[in-house]
Amino acid sequence: MLIIESIADMRQFVRQAWAAGKTVGLVPTMGALHEGHLTLMRQACAACDVVVASIFVNPTQFGPNEDFAAYPRDLASDSEKAAAAGVAAIFHPSVAEMYPTGFSTYVRVEGITEKLCGRSRPGHFQGVTTVVNKLFHIVQPDKAFFGQKDAQQVLVLQRMVQDLNMDITLEVVPIVREADGLAKSSRNVYLSAEERQAALVLSRSLARAQQAVAAGECDVAVLRELVTEEIAAQPLAAIDYVELYGYPGLEDIDRLSGRALLALAVKIGKTRLIDNCILEAKACF
Repeated sequence: MLIIESIADMRQFVRQAWAAGKTVGLVPTMGALHEGHLTLMRQACAACDVVVASIFVNPTQFGPNEDFAAYPRDLASDSEKAAAAGVAAIFHPSVAEMYPTGFSTYVRVEGITEKLCGRSRPGHFQGVTTVVNKLFHIVQPDKAFFGQKDAQQVLVLQRMVQDLNMDITLEVVPIVREADGLAKSSRNVYLSAEERQAALVLSRSLARAQQAVAAGECDVAVLRELVTEEIAAQPLAAIDYVELYGYPGLEDIDRLSGRALLALAVKIGKTRLIDNCILEAKACF
């Protein structure tokens, strides 16, 4: 497996793949790879002839008081995991390579970026869309693979691809969870043993909402209150948001009708975690 640091070398690698008639898959990551990332990589390898995984901790999607400097970085470990998953090359550029002096062009999707994480993390999605747009132009993959855990990010990127007429297929892979239900995340390494146990309240609260919907509850305010009550009972948890919107448009709804996204952002100690599920009402009137 190759580790490629320059844009020019990355483009040359892809040109060679094209010349051999191969399809190219891309898995964008910020490293600190876990089973969720590796599932994306394995699915990419099953669908494409050559897979590139980017490992780049993108500064433009972090706010001034967020964990950019402390974000976990371990290229040696990540490389071993990616190679075992079948990745052909890691694109690992420097910040200066991706954002050279004088860089001043950004990509912004409006509307759906103003809710959920977009509301609590101003500028976050502009950073995401800008870096992913750059990765798409550099690698020019046939398919790019993303996880459902970042549900709003997926919707934002789908809108970007649609609006900018990009010839790329986005493949969305279900959330990968620990045996006890915790969604796998690079930020889980920040949790102490006590916080790790407390973090189970996220998946537990989602399950409570799913059970309520299965029993016929369709009122959005009631469902939000059930989830909020469950999380608030955990002393180490501080809610950033508990929101429920129509899916995939993220439109405001009062009652479930078809599919809806229930999304959470919760701080456990100092660590901000997100999780979500899709609710589907089958008997709401």
